[in-house]
Amino acid sequence: MEVQALLITFREALEALLIVGIITSYLHRVKRPEFTKYVWLGAGLAVAASFGVALLFQVVLTGFAAMGSEMYLKIGIMLISAILLTQMVFWMAKQSRDIKGQVEGKLDQFITAGNVAGMVIHSFLVVLREGVETVFFFAAITGGNIGAAMQGWGAITGIVLAAIVSYFFFKGTMRIPLKTFFKVTGAFIILIAAGLLVQGFSMMQDLNWIGSVMPQLYDLTWLMPEHPIDHEHYVRDTGREPLISGDVGIFLKALFGYSSMPSLEEVLVYVGYFVVLYLLLERRNAQSTVEEKATVEQAGASAAGTPRVNQAAKVAE
Repeated sequence: MEVQALLITFREALEALLIVGIITSYLHRVKRPEFTKYVWLGAGLAVAASFGVALLFQVVLTGFAAMGSEMYLKIGIMLISAILLTQMVFWMAKQSRDIKGQVEGKLDQFITAGNVAGMVIHSFLVVLREGVETVFFFAAITGGNIGAAMQGWGAITGIVLAAIVSYFFFKGTMRIPLKTFFKVTGAFIILIAAGLLVQGFSMMQDLNWIGSVMPQLYDLTWLMPEHPIDHEHYVRDTGREPLISGDVGIFLKALFGYSSMPSLEEVLVYVGYFVVLYLLLERRNAQSTVEEKATVEQAGASAAGTPRVNQAAKVAE
């Protein structure tokens, strides 16, 4: 859980800090630093609102637990989180191409109009979005105990790392392009999303919502149990130690959705997720290639047309 919390918090906090950093840097560059305090005001209000959302979410989860419906909510949160995490990676990959230009374009409108409220609201919404997503993902990886994730070392470390990376990025000492940086962190987020998807599907099978053609496709308990309890049962039943401890198994289960005894359907869902993801990435890359080619051709046409215009002007003279 802590490693998952670290990756999620790091990613979400970094996105928020980068956008806020772009805003404040631009304000200093255009010599309007007086607006900076309003940006941080909006960010601060968003952080406070995020804690409020976490508290409200925890109350809702407790209410579902009291009604005996907690399992249904957990499954829903896991499945929705898997979708949101995947969408987040796609969104950030697209935004990282020109996130600076988009933010600065919106700021120009606020500065020209002297729209202080708009600047506060803009920074508030940017940070709040990341905060709400973090709360939702924490609910998914902890099974509903959001407070445990928020107080653990993973969340705190993620925030600290995000602050350090943001600082060095804006100081100009970060040599890694944003696009590459988000690709690497996005790969880990995708693995977490796949794990949540399979865990949610497994819980539905445990509740007999979904049947199984083959409840146990293979058994890797001898290699690495998925839980310390499975480790103890294996030693009790066979008198032998598995090659890798169940502590490692539970770590990989939490991080990547590892299962030592998966059903056929779990394996198909896991593999199918990456197949669909690959097809979506190929489609997006193809669209990007077409758009870039069209842009280059348009630029070439404009450049080719310029001499003709100049020549026509000379003839007219």
